[in-house]
Amino acid sequence: MSHSDTSKRRSGGSGAPEEQFLLNDLSKNGTPVTITPSKTNSFSRRDFDKPLLPPSEPVRLTPAWEESNLPNDELNFKGVTMENADLETNPPRDRWKLVYLTLLLHGVGTLMPWNMFITAKAYFVDYKLGYEYTGENSEYATNFLAYIGLAAQAPNIMFNWLNIFINIGGNLTTRIVWSLLMEVIAFVFTVALVMIDSSTWPGLFFSATMGTVVFINMANGIYQNTVYGMAAKLPPTYTGAVVLGSNVSGAFTAIINIISLRFSPNARTAAIYYFITALFVLLACFDTYFALPLNRFYRYHEMVSQKQMASKKATNSGRTPKIPYWKIFKQTSPQLFNVFFIFFVTLSIFPAVHSDVKKSSSSFFISDKYYVSVLCFLTFNVTAMIGASLSSLYAWPGKRTLVIPVVLRAIFIPAFLLCNYHPKDVVRSLPVLITDDYAYWTIAVLMGLSSGYLSSLAMMYCPR
Repeated sequence: MSHSDTSKRRSGGSGAPEEQFLLNDLSKNGTPVTITPSKTNSFSRRDFDKPLLPPSEPVRLTPAWEESNLPNDELNFKGVTMENADLETNPPRDRWKLVYLTLLLHGVGTLMPWNMFITAKAYFVDYKLGYEYTGENSEYATNFLAYIGLAAQAPNIMFNWLNIFINIGGNLTTRIVWSLLMEVIAFVFTVALVMIDSSTWPGLFFSATMGTVVFINMANGIYQNTVYGMAAKLPPTYTGAVVLGSNVSGAFTAIINIISLRFSPNARTAAIYYFITALFVLLACFDTYFALPLNRFYRYHEMVSQKQMASKKATNSGRTPKIPYWKIFKQTSPQLFNVFFIFFVTLSIFPAVHSDVKKSSSSFFISDKYYVSVLCFLTFNVTAMIGASLSSLYAWPGKRTLVIPVVLRAIFIPAFLLCNYHPKDVVRSLPVLITDDYAYWTIAVLMGLSSGYLSSLAMMYCPR
């Protein structure tokens, strides 16, 4: 075949410029393949005036705030399913410990309501319910912390009990959003009560405060369980972050109380700053919860949890497994007793008795204004936090002998009563045998350390 014949064949014999010869497209017998466009196509100037690229659309910013400058194995999972082998063999890391710090913050939030109300004893007892403000001696002021303890713990126990035996269900987001929203509303109401003059109706103020405490702790019972459920999807370290946060909460609250007392001109202003701080913490918890699903580490473990739950449902389809409550109780009863007795002794002393121990020596370096805040609230919360942290380093005594130091802690009850304990408007009948402020402080440190350390050990031994 001549070169001119080949050229004609390529041009279809008519020299039509529309035909294109694909150099690499050869049929099996070596004959070139041609593509001839339809003869009916017609073009106008308007067609050539159209832009070659589609018009640019507005840029939409996504909340993938961690995607910049990351290695390939750290990129967000968009459209990824759990069947991908790469996810299972190379799980993502918690970069900058963002998820850990978020759960630690939520741990702070779980005990924020309780710590805020008990640490603000001076505001409630000496100011709002005190004689100088109301013009009368009130029983509400004398037993205020006892009433607070009942109003806070009763709804908390009730909701925890319901959570164990009744499957309430509900979306995780719904429970966290509504529980935090209820707590925020309650604290806004508390700040409003601070600003209102309630000197002529102390009884109504006391009832409104107790109602607020009940309302907050009902919401907090749901919030606590939801946070621990959220942490359960992650490695065990993250449940520890929630526990650590709950211990940090008390120390943080005590420090905020001292700062508000130091820089505020009066008790009313101090209380406003104090409770507004709680609002900011709860709003931070609210905001960071919605940041969690944006994190690849959290999403990965959430998908793992969903896959495991789906597998369990498929295995147990058609039959409901019976939970052996009695067997579980028998196996865990030694540690359940330890946990109960530790908190029985602790809550018998703190905060009601502990906060009514007065200064013995006028030469002691901490003034009367900060004495209770430092030696009671700050000391207990910091030492309990240290004790809980030590339990992860030294696990002694063992689970069989743990009951011995737990029972011996009962000696703290008479020890505090023999300090300079003077409840408001109550005549003391026992002699004051411990008259040194440093000796009292030492007892307070030992009580806080043992409470945090032994309670953490008992909880660690319980599942084993």
